[in-house]
Amino acid sequence: MIKPVKIGNHLIGSIESPPFIVAEMSGNHNHSLRRALDIVEAAAGAGVNAVKLQTYTADTLTIDSESDEFFMRDPEGLWKGKSLYELYREAYTPWEWHEPIFKRCSELGITAFSTPFDETAVDFLENLNVPAYKIASFEINHLPLIERAAATGKPLIISTGMAGISEIAEAVETAHKAGCDDIILLKCTSTYPASPEDSNLLTIPHMIDLFGLPVGLSDHTLGIGVSIASVALGAAMIEKHFTISREEGGVDSAFSMNPSEMGTLVKEAFNTWQARGSIKYGPSSEKEKGSLDFRRSIYVVEDLKKGDQFTKRNIRIIRPGLGLSPKYYPYIIGKRASRDLNRGSAMKWDFIE
Repeated sequence: MIKPVKIGNHLIGSIESPPFIVAEMSGNHNHSLRRALDIVEAAAGAGVNAVKLQTYTADTLTIDSESDEFFMRDPEGLWKGKSLYELYREAYTPWEWHEPIFKRCSELGITAFSTPFDETAVDFLENLNVPAYKIASFEINHLPLIERAAATGKPLIISTGMAGISEIAEAVETAHKAGCDDIILLKCTSTYPASPEDSNLLTIPHMIDLFGLPVGLSDHTLGIGVSIASVALGAAMIEKHFTISREEGGVDSAFSMNPSEMGTLVKEAFNTWQARGSIKYGPSSEKEKGSLDFRRSIYVVEDLKKGDQFTKRNIRIIRPGLGLSPKYYPYIIGKRASRDLNRGSAMKWDFIE
């Protein structure tokens, strides 16, 4: 039995709760607080449940070094040629912006939380009374950070990109030992952007069974298809990077959703969650029960006199479905009518001698 996790007013992982949709701002604010607030407003307008920030500085993540190992290595990647320090300095959200951003989220009725990247970030966010913490995929091996975040007693959302089962288990165990009972795991592919063929969404139901926790998706693919498919497979949460306009740039803008796309995702994720329903055979609703009338059944198709024999010419299996079931047709052929019958009469047992 999966234990749902409550974040704000949302119960994540309950079969009665639609997926929790999170807009990840990352560095798409382009170092403008006004733009950051505009992103919050656009996300709320698109119908998301939450906005998430990232809390770090370049100096809390790495050092400023000219050594090759401190540079991005993918020659085809979005951030090719940048040092880690350059990238993080460009992408970070100033810590003094967190409070006005969280305040605007509250005013708009959506949840705000963040990903801390070191223990000082957890301490800072505790002062802002965030309702939950997200552990980034690249930090899943940072057990001291997980321990510190878990010790707050707040729910933890742990992204699992690149992690093997043993690493996920170790992170979960660390969180539990530190006092956190409310954990959500996120399936993630840590490439930017990610491809659908590398998404391996069948891992989601496996993770649910393996860890007994709510599982969602941190989705770096383009479009909404992968996210929607994840909901069909049981994802309780979807996180997507978000921007006002990809054309205006931003460190993550190339794989971020715009407001129109996010609105579509919110709508279709809800529809997909509704469509999952429950295991059920037979008519699924009163409305569908009415459709039973338009299946086939046995009808008299010629006027008959009492005593006439039923033949393949005077009775047929046709629509609507108000007569006897077609399975009785071979039994009725050759029997005789117990009364006069008009063409168009739905066959009944008492029509047979």
